[in-house]
Amino acid sequence: MNMVFVRENEKLKEWILRLAGEVESRVSEVLTAVRDRDKEALLTLMELDSEIDEREVQIEEECLKILALHQPVARDLRFVVAVLKINNDLERIGDIVVNIADRGLRLADFPMSDLQEKLMRMGKLTRAMLKDSLDALIELDVVKAVAVIRRDDEVDQLKAEVVSDVVARATPENSGAMTESLLLIHSVARDLERIGDHATNIAEDVAYLVDGTIIRHKKLQTNQE
Repeated sequence: MNMVFVRENEKLKEWILRLAGEVESRVSEVLTAVRDRDKEALLTLMELDSEIDEREVQIEEECLKILALHQPVARDLRFVVAVLKINNDLERIGDIVVNIADRGLRLADFPMSDLQEKLMRMGKLTRAMLKDSLDALIELDVVKAVAVIRRDDEVDQLKAEVVSDVVARATPENSGAMTESLLLIHSVARDLERIGDHATNIAEDVAYLVDGTIIRHKKLQTNQE
C-alpha cells in the first residue's frame, strides 16, 4: 500500500475527529450558557465560529487532494466521501451554535419559563445524539449509529410540542415582550432540531463508511441484527 496515502488518510482521520470533538464541546457549552444565562460565555461562543470554518475548509481541501492524487477505491473511497459529508455537517452545527448563542443572549433578558426548561430537555437529547453519532464514527459502530437515527423522531416530537405551546401562548393579550420571548424559544427549538438532523446525517454516514450501506430515506427495521 502507498505509504504516502496511508499517512494522509491518518492525518485526515485525526483532523475530522479533532473537529468533531471541538464541535461537540461547543454544543455542550452553548446549552450550559443558555441554561445559566451566562452572557459572557454566549458572546464568546458567537465570536469563535471562524475557527470551525477554517478547519472545515482545511479538511475539504485535504479530501479533494487525496481524491485527485490517489484515486482511492472501495472502503478507502468511502472513507474520504464520508469525511467530506461529516465535515460539512460539523461546520453546519458550528453555525447553529452561533445562532443559539445569539438567541440565548436575547432570551437572558426575559424571565425563565417552563418552555425554556423544555428547550433544555431537547438540548440534552440532541447533545446526546451528537455524542453518540461521533462515538459511532470513532468506533465504526453501525449498531450505535442506527440507535442515533431512531432517536431523531423524539427530537422532532419535542420540537413539535414547543411550537404548539408557542402558538397557544402567542395571543393578542400577551405583551410585545412575551411575543419576542416566544419567538426566540421557537427559533432555538428549530436550531436544536437541526442539530439532531445533522447528528442523524453523521450516523447515516458511519453506516455507509463501514459497509457501504446507504440508509438515508430508508425505513429502519424494528430489530437491528
